[in-house]
Amino acid sequence: MAEEAKGQLILLAAPGNDPYYASEADAIIDFHIGFAKAVAAPDQVLILAGTDTAAVYTEALGDDAVLIAPMDDIWTRDYGVMDASSMALTRYTAAGQGGRRNAQEYADAVQETHAEFLFQAGITTLDSDLLNDGGNWVFDGAGHAVASTKFLSDNDMTETEAREALRELTGVRHIAFIEADEQGGLEHADGVVSFIDDGVLLVNAYTEDQDYEADLLARLKHSLPGVAIHSIVNAYDGSDIYDQDFGSACGLYTNALVTDHAVYLPQFGIPEDAEALATVRSLTSKQVIPVMSSQVCHMGGGVRCMSSQIGLGNAASLYRQ
Repeated sequence: MAEEAKGQLILLAAPGNDPYYASEADAIIDFHIGFAKAVAAPDQVLILAGTDTAAVYTEALGDDAVLIAPMDDIWTRDYGVMDASSMALTRYTAAGQGGRRNAQEYADAVQETHAEFLFQAGITTLDSDLLNDGGNWVFDGAGHAVASTKFLSDNDMTETEAREALRELTGVRHIAFIEADEQGGLEHADGVVSFIDDGVLLVNAYTEDQDYEADLLARLKHSLPGVAIHSIVNAYDGSDIYDQDFGSACGLYTNALVTDHAVYLPQFGIPEDAEALATVRSLTSKQVIPVMSSQVCHMGGGVRCMSSQIGLGNAASLYRQ
């Protein structure tokens, strides 16, 4: 069991019958299959699919990688647990459903489907009424975290109050609250920063907005003592955006999924990919695994946004041992 606990179970949710995703369903499935094939032991992957898509995944990945358990949305990061250490489940926000009418009610229903799935699997979560999406919680597993100031407005808290609430919930020691690089909408921190190792933080370079970059770095350095902060190339491309409510994640290498032993780094088929890979590999001893994300990044996310992660020790009922 000690060896198993080092790995994590990565959960991906297949697109269902929601017409919103109909034109992108094939691209999402293609991304999921490529991502799943890249996952390296001791991490494991599980696709949560409906009967309409399960066969496609099973043919590509095998029976062990697919479970009939349809979710109501593909962005499992946001309505799933905040991190594999605390297993905290905050209330998924209305922003995750964009401009939809009754967005908070729909967000609650999406999360309830997932919460019921976890409960039926015997996975215990630490439930909280605090409003926050998983994409707005970047955590290194060693007591450091970053969230955007949207958490403060969502919960009507000061920074002091928010730090106290989040420390009590997650056990985190140091929390930086940053201004998102795009105001309005999701305002997630995981498109701006990424902890690729304990105490090692990657930050997008903002060469065209030096005032924002200076404020960002000042906030991080002030609130995260002892954390090594490194810049990574920012190749943001907003030329093809699926939904204006969510922007694009194309060219953002900070949207990486990080487990105890690996960094699953987004790639976009552009020259900056090699530079980003070299940067991350120079800063961590973890395996750095490229994952092509060009199929879905125009939808506003990718490697991290589409995946939730649970320690294998907590998810034993969901994978083959």
